[in-house]
Amino acid sequence: MKVFTGRSNPELAQGIANYLDIPLGKIDIQEFSDGEIWVAFEENIRNEDVFIIQSTNSPTDNIMELLLMLDAARRASAKNVIAVIPYLGYGRQDRKDQPRVPISARLMLDLITAVGVNRIITMDLHSPQIQGFVNMPFDHLYSRIVLLDKLKELSLDENTGVVLAPDVGSANMSQSYAKKLNLSFALIDKRRPAKNKVEVVNLVGDLKDKHVLIIDDMIDTAGTLCNAAETSVKEGARSVTAIATHPVLSGGAIIRLKEAPISKVIVCDTIKLEEEKRFNKLEIISVANVFGESMKRIVEGTSLSSMFQGF
Repeated sequence: MKVFTGRSNPELAQGIANYLDIPLGKIDIQEFSDGEIWVAFEENIRNEDVFIIQSTNSPTDNIMELLLMLDAARRASAKNVIAVIPYLGYGRQDRKDQPRVPISARLMLDLITAVGVNRIITMDLHSPQIQGFVNMPFDHLYSRIVLLDKLKELSLDENTGVVLAPDVGSANMSQSYAKKLNLSFALIDKRRPAKNKVEVVNLVGDLKDKHVLIIDDMIDTAGTLCNAAETSVKEGARSVTAIATHPVLSGGAIIRLKEAPISKVIVCDTIKLEEEKRFNKLEIISVANVFGESMKRIVEGTSLSSMFQGF
């Protein structure tokens, strides 16, 4: 078993390697003057199980880098090539919802499978059904293993806390958290008049005098989240805490989160956040152990599903 990483999130990869108690593999990644990427493994990987860790968030160079590393591993005679993608970019574009548009999530997975990988590991897909876009083992991991432990520290119950789903799409995830934490559940019905713009139409549930947990799979522009937080305060919430797996944080997300009536923003380290994207309210929880344990079990041939029993 050997573990390599691209440049999208080396800190998470190092955490995974530390959990596995093995060093990160040596790989050389450079760019030509015209921007083309060059990749070379600097150690023998013949007949090895090779795990390549790379999130495919912006910029798109991260995608190309992943594809080149996967192709290089297969051509170097690795026994198995496993793509570990903590955050799968383009996962939201999973269907043709209007004429003359691509199904980008399918294209992404077609590109990854075309280079000959044997397995894909990712976490908290925006649309879990895209696992069906590939005919190979696809391990969908859940960040709730680490997030639930953090949220239990808040010591909330059904009378003092409520999990608020910011839209219908996140309702299943939010209901699951509410059940595990023994909290109330509420739902916002929103409308999207334009891309990256949302507005609240209806609220189902009681938020008055309760600590509100807003849970979603990602924070992108933070429009949905901040609207939900403002609605919570208007409805008499005592505090608002935002929780998400993937901190995409694009556009004006940072400014919105700083100005929103949110006491804390808890995210995972599936995407590397540069210093300019960090702020006082932000708390980052590592999922390195979740990925490390799953990779360990894959090599050993033991159950992955048992990791999530009780969660």
